[in-house]
Amino acid sequence: MPAELVKLYEENPERDKVEEIVRTLRNGGVIIYPTDTIYGIGCDLYNRKAVERVCKIKGIRPKNFNLSFICSDMSQISEYVKRIDTPVFKILKKALPGPFTFILESSSKVPKVLDINKKTIGIRIPANNIPKMIVDILGNPIVTTSIKNDDEILEYTTDPEVIYEDYKHLVDIIIDGGVGGNIPSTIVDCTVEPVEVIREGLGNIFDYA
Repeated sequence: MPAELVKLYEENPERDKVEEIVRTLRNGGVIIYPTDTIYGIGCDLYNRKAVERVCKIKGIRPKNFNLSFICSDMSQISEYVKRIDTPVFKILKKALPGPFTFILESSSKVPKVLDINKKTIGIRIPANNIPKMIVDILGNPIVTTSIKNDDEILEYTTDPEVIYEDYKHLVDIIIDGGVGGNIPSTIVDCTVEPVEVIREGLGNIFDYA
């Protein structure tokens, strides 16, 4: 059965539709959703089979999966990371929500869903109400990874209808939140001092450091 295409407006996502999406996630579903950068593929952090499905869709082995997830706020981030030093906390506080992925040391609360003890994790809080409401209602983070197009010229697919044609037999729900961006988040390694940009993306961390 092809995926369901759900239209949501970033300014004011309809709660009943988001609750349906959350039910799908709790049942092991995989979704595609908009962020403040590019569209992402995600699932419930605590559902092992769903995480394995995401790995399969991306064509990566679970042990090579760089675990990143979307949190709803700073207090949720603090549950999943070992510690946040004051200088790093100040950067996160200023830069989030925003187009960044911050690499931090993972806490013992990060589930070993793939039998892998990941020492670091990537954390995102996108400036987009759709994933924020999904995580708020779900009550825990969702695993996130970007979708890529095989065509190198169109590295990131931005049109939800094109995404639907490409992924409708691979995932359960595709959220149409309007045309997405084609520049990914900036990845910032916060496990070194000073923090280090390991991928230049949409965000400029030096505006906040």
